[in-house]
Amino acid sequence: MVAAYEESRQKRLEENKKRMEALNLHQLSQSLHKSPSPKPSPAKFRITPKPKSKHLLVPRRSTRVANLPTPLYKEVVVDRVTIPRRSYNRHRDYSKRVYASDEAREEALEKANKLESDLGSHCPTFVKTMLQSHVSGGFWLGLPVHFCKGNLPKGDEVMNLIDEDGNEYPTIYLARKTGLSGGWKGFAVAHDLADGDALVFQLIKRTTFKVYIIRVNGPAEEEG
Repeated sequence: MVAAYEESRQKRLEENKKRMEALNLHQLSQSLHKSPSPKPSPAKFRITPKPKSKHLLVPRRSTRVANLPTPLYKEVVVDRVTIPRRSYNRHRDYSKRVYASDEAREEALEKANKLESDLGSHCPTFVKTMLQSHVSGGFWLGLPVHFCKGNLPKGDEVMNLIDEDGNEYPTIYLARKTGLSGGWKGFAVAHDLADGDALVFQLIKRTTFKVYIIRVNGPAEEEG
């Protein structure tokens, strides 16, 4: 029986060998062993960024100034137009403000309109009635928009106001806001302007006004 079993096993081995040769499995196995190993995934070679240092790097300085203190730089804002400051001894008690009546205000305005008409049309003019915001507190004088657009500079400028003694009071004209800002307070305080006064502005030069004051409770005064 043993001899028969060995004969049968040997027969099966030979049959299996013939099948492998028919399928060419032996050569395929050898080619797989000789094939190069696959390239690693690019993800394995991804560069990891270095962690940022918690300390600020000090810029390199020239050897000529290396031993000197580090300079400190401050932002400096320079105004394009400035006016000199004036001191006024006159003290105003704003708690005792006097408001003009409608009748007195209208009377001063009528006188100012007549004076403007008498000045003629050789120089541009306009009339402005004073309010408390013009002569106390805020001291901001808004000018007629149509007058500014047609006659005054397109940018901020120093506008001079001439008084009755020929003294010039520089004020800052803000073109975008069409009004007088810095310096207007000096003119208002120096001439003791009050609520209800009517002023006639005559543009005698590109940046110069001659100003006429009609007092709300008094006769007309010419400034200039």
